[in-house]
Amino acid sequence: MSAPAVAVVGGGITGLVAAYRLRATLGPDARIVLLERSDRLGGKLRTVSLAGAPVDVGAEAFIGRRPEVPALLDELGLTDQLVHPSGARPLVYAGAALHPMPTGTLMGIPADARSLEGLVDEHTLARIVGEPEVPLGWDRDGDMSVAELVGSRFGEQVVRRSVDPLLGGVYSGLSDTAGVRATVPTLARALDDGAASLTEAVASALPTPSDKPVFGTLRGGYGVLLDALERAAGAEIHYGTVASNLRRSGSRWSLDPVGEVDGVILAVPAPEAAALLTDPVPAAAAHAAEIPLASSVTVSLALPAGTALPQNSGILVATGETLAAKAFTLSGRKWPHLAERDVALVRASFGRFGDDRLVDASDEQLSTLARADLATVTGVTAEPVAAFVQRWHGGLPQYRAGHTEIVAAFEREIDGIDGIAVAGAMLHGVGVPACVESGTKAAARLAARVAG
Repeated sequence: MSAPAVAVVGGGITGLVAAYRLRATLGPDARIVLLERSDRLGGKLRTVSLAGAPVDVGAEAFIGRRPEVPALLDELGLTDQLVHPSGARPLVYAGAALHPMPTGTLMGIPADARSLEGLVDEHTLARIVGEPEVPLGWDRDGDMSVAELVGSRFGEQVVRRSVDPLLGGVYSGLSDTAGVRATVPTLARALDDGAASLTEAVASALPTPSDKPVFGTLRGGYGVLLDALERAAGAEIHYGTVASNLRRSGSRWSLDPVGEVDGVILAVPAPEAAALLTDPVPAAAAHAAEIPLASSVTVSLALPAGTALPQNSGILVATGETLAAKAFTLSGRKWPHLAERDVALVRASFGRFGDDRLVDASDEQLSTLARADLATVTGVTAEPVAAFVQRWHGGLPQYRAGHTEIVAAFEREIDGIDGIAVAGAMLHGVGVPACVESGTKAAARLAARVAG
């Protein structure tokens, strides 16, 4: 029997993990072809040199309580790269003022009024206090936006000042376009289980207190992990290559420009998956086409050492403020290893779903906006010694109301097709751990078919 041949479409973290897992399972003789439409690997993970040292300009952290990334680092001999945040707390810029980020919330949704004191007005606080007395209407068979649920129970200020800033950081969207079931699944389960109020549901859905770090990252940036995965996968990589014409070829599959293979993993954004599946699995393609994308921009600034930034990890911006930026990461305050640099690192983030106006602004315009907004919220006007602008066109899928049903229907169609697996942020989570898990599962599914 000849060595198996498989194709992985998409060289982001999901596709790289899938290729690595396939190599480990199928052995050294398998042909693993990885097609990447851009000129680099990593997708929304990218590490660049800024002021002479590595800085992540895409995702810069992962959820530390999930096991996938630490386990992967251990497998690849990179455990010494794992670092955790300083413990500094973020701020929220709302009402043209800085406020401490509320504690004891679930994605910004409070379990009691005390956590939002000072951030929202007295009327809103009273509404939160009285919420358990208001009859709750929750459809166990349906879904709704986070804004609709929280706004109807706690009021608009909670949505715009507490929930939106957090959701915007994770999904580059607003709570209006975030479905409860996909973005706050533990809350949905609490409501399904019969919680009598939103207050009760949030209280029961809050994670158990833990002294484990919430986040982690890599000392040398995500590029260290991407390089290790590339080496371990030993794949035949084609850069600047768009896969097309996916089709059955007898008991095998064929796609251009690879030709015939025993199986294919699609680890690409939803629109690309839809395009590739249109002919061979049209029903799945139709479901994938229902998942929209949001674009965003990051502007990384290296400021002179000693710049008087707040002693906080970052600043999230409430909806409706007169700023272009949606958030600032005070990287040197957040990460101890970055505090060791001879510059003060700050990252500004721009762009939300439905508002792409700034994505294609010039580097100069974006750097000017970042500096102006930073000055507004912190008073810092220092001239950067270096800057880097990174645009993420179609960077993040939007998990709108009904997303879980769309994904379930999509996966039912794919599960019935032998030799095809789909993975990535479009399905069950946009974070790095979720993508690692997705790539791992897709590789296991395909390898079982190929090896069998």
